[in-house]
Amino acid sequence: MIILGVDPGTATTGYSIIKNEKGKQELLDFGVILTDKSKKSEIRLKVIYERLNKLIKKWRVDEISVELVFFNTNAKTVLAVGESRGVIKLSAAKNNLPIFEYTPLQVKIALTGYGRAEKNQVGKMVQKTFKLKSVPKPDDAADAVAIALCHCYSRKLMKSSVLTSFRACLRSQA
Repeated sequence: MIILGVDPGTATTGYSIIKNEKGKQELLDFGVILTDKSKKSEIRLKVIYERLNKLIKKWRVDEISVELVFFNTNAKTVLAVGESRGVIKLSAAKNNLPIFEYTPLQVKIALTGYGRAEKNQVGKMVQKTFKLKSVPKPDDAADAVAIALCHCYSRKLMKSSVLTSFRACLRSQA
C-alpha cells in the first residue's frame, strides 16, 4: 500500500510517500510544493492540485492522509489552509482515493505517545523511524512524513479493532 501524506498550506504544502506493507514502512519520497506568493490564490491552488496529481500517478498512491488543522487566532490563515485542504480533497476524489484526516494531537500521540510533543520531537521520531541522517527539512515535509506515518499506525489499529469486533460478533452468533 502506498500512502501520500500531506501537510496543507498555500505557500508551502508538505508531502511524503510511504510504502506500508506487512507492518513495515518505507519512506519513498518527501518534499514540499512551493507556490509563488506574488500569484493569485487560484493560480497557487492550481499548482498544488497539479503537483499532487503528478505524485499520485507517479507513485500509484492508494490512500491519502492529511492534517486536519485547527486555528483559533488568524482567520486569514484558516481560510488559506482550508482552500488548500479543499484542493487536496478534490485531488483525492478525482483519483478515486480515500482520504483520512488526523489532527496534530493525533499525529503527535501516534509518533511520540505524547499529545503536547514539540515539533522537533516529532521530527526526531520520523528520523529515527526511517534511520535518516537528519530530520526532513523543511518542517512541512517532516510534518507530511509524520502524517503518513500516523496513518500507517492507525490503519493497523483500525484493522485489528475491526477484526476483533467481527470475531466477537461471530462468536456471539454461534
